[in-house]
Amino acid sequence: MSLLHFTDANFRKDVLEAHLPVLVDFWANWCGPCKMLSSIIEDLAKEYSHKIKIGKLDVDANAKTATNYGIMSIPTLMFFKNGKVTDQIVGALSKADLKKKIEECLG
Repeated sequence: MSLLHFTDANFRKDVLEAHLPVLVDFWANWCGPCKMLSSIIEDLAKEYSHKIKIGKLDVDANAKTATNYGIMSIPTLMFFKNGKVTDQIVGALSKADLKKKIEECLG
């Protein structure tokens, strides 16, 4: 499983009803820190493919979902488990720090 792309249309099925934990990267194309985080997110999506679903949601194209979760700043990373938000990070972070957060989520 590689990097997923979440939308207003597939969010319920692919995130809230997922059997695995899910990491959603709320981002936008014009966001510099989002672009810096992008390659890290892609690498970790491959590395953790059988343990956690990792994907991106473009806040400009999917404003309904971004608004529902109160996204005010991007990048915002949200961890979901059993349809509920379990953790949230606002701002870019290093690959090592994000791996640590993923491990905590899985633990």
